[in-house]
Amino acid sequence: MRILIFQLVIKQWDKSRRTASDEAARAAIPIRYTIAAKPAFYVLDKPCIVDQHGDDITTSVFKNGRIKYGMLPDGRIRFDRFQVCAKQDGDVLEYLSQGTRSKTIGLLNQGWIQCQYNWRYSVEEGGLNYWMYEEVTLNAACTDEFDADYFLQTDPRIVFKGE
Repeated sequence: MRILIFQLVIKQWDKSRRTASDEAARAAIPIRYTIAAKPAFYVLDKPCIVDQHGDDITTSVFKNGRIKYGMLPDGRIRFDRFQVCAKQDGDVLEYLSQGTRSKTIGLLNQGWIQCQYNWRYSVEEGGLNYWMYEEVTLNAACTDEFDADYFLQTDPRIVFKGE
């Protein structure tokens, strides 16, 4: 039986951490890890792993972290700006831009896919407003068997940079 694996890597910083040395420190942080999670639920009739690494603020604005994921009524699974749909050829990964438009990235059963985007947003906490910046990386695959080092052993088949 095939297994879906989604690894989210989040790097976050505020406006005070934008110096060259801060950028170098962030660049040194990996965007692929050993998979630490085990299958937690079924999606699209397959066991599914959601493995999250890095920062994910839990301020009063985002009580349970900013990255949200779940199953939609039509059976698609959504991770932040990404969604997976079952198609005749296999499970398709799509990127959702700021609007409602989606862009097909590729099939998950033909090698793993790495997607990345940067963004910023305003946060209000304790009467103060500040900017938060993020680099979000999604490593996604549909494999025949679980291997904890799956993303470390090969390079991605597709690398996608979102807006």
